[in-house]
Amino acid sequence: MKIVVLKSSPHFKGTSNCLTDEFIKGAKDSGKEVIEYDLAEEGVIHSCLACDYCRTNGQCIQNDKGNEILKSILEADAICLATPTYYFGISSQLKKMIDRFYSKNSAIAKKNLKAVFIISAGNDNLQLLEVIQKHFELIANYLNFKNCGLLLASNCGSVNLITNEYYQKAYELGKNI
Repeated sequence: MKIVVLKSSPHFKGTSNCLTDEFIKGAKDSGKEVIEYDLAEEGVIHSCLACDYCRTNGQCIQNDKGNEILKSILEADAICLATPTYYFGISSQLKKMIDRFYSKNSAIAKKNLKAVFIISAGNDNLQLLEVIQKHFELIANYLNFKNCGLLLASNCGSVNLITNEYYQKAYELGKNI
């Protein structure tokens, strides 16, 4: 099984990335191939222009790392989307990449990818966590993802606040996807 992992925190050693590393460890320990992209590190991923160039040409007009990521997703069996919560939502780095899915919506939906979502939050605001969870569920439904798990790690404003329970759940999600 090939899994594409999209990390999206500009804090390279932050909570969502640490939990995602544990997911990756679980996936690799169970023999899965992992292709990891750090959206904050990979260089510029341009925003979707809503120009519809992709609709008539089959490819996004943007010439950046996003096209490579889309190609990897289309070659994968599963996807892991990971984000910290920033200002009541997902990170802008992940949102830009999700917007770029538009150029390959049909092809991605036909894949029936397995999907895991990892979200960290500095507090336990249930309203915020429910909104973000609903956002991921809508994305999963729209793209025909098989939701294989969601880790909502609340009260994790810094790495030292991550509980063993959250690390274990991330590992198990990777192992069992």
